[in-house]
Amino acid sequence: MSEVFSVGMKKELRFKTQAEHSARRFFENLPDVFATPFLGGLMEQVSAMLIDEHLEPGMQSVGMSMNLKHLAPTPLGMEVRVVTEVTAVEGRKLTFTLEAFDEVEKIGEATHERFIIKADKFNARVEEKARKMAS
Repeated sequence: MSEVFSVGMKKELRFKTQAEHSARRFFENLPDVFATPFLGGLMEQVSAMLIDEHLEPGMQSVGMSMNLKHLAPTPLGMEVRVVTEVTAVEGRKLTFTLEAFDEVEKIGEATHERFIIKADKFNARVEEKARKMAS
């Protein structure tokens, strides 16, 4: 599995921000700008997309950690570009370095770890946990 992934692999995602991506969606007394949780979501998405392009059937990835710095505000309506790069491969664990830019400047950076899983085994664990809650 890990031989499919190598340090230096990259992927880019472009995203047009809209009104529903406002920080005010999370709390009314926040600026009406592109929200940090959406930025983090884009960073997770582009990293997952890179992995998914190389996975065997029945495999998925899950996020393990993210250390995100939101450096500058982005007015709603601007396009955001997020670039992810694989910086470490340790078996089924991949580490990414990410940068995000709006149409004017760099707006964010992060490190992110993802783990490749067998979907059926993972889903069985989730179902077992849900059953424990229902009991």
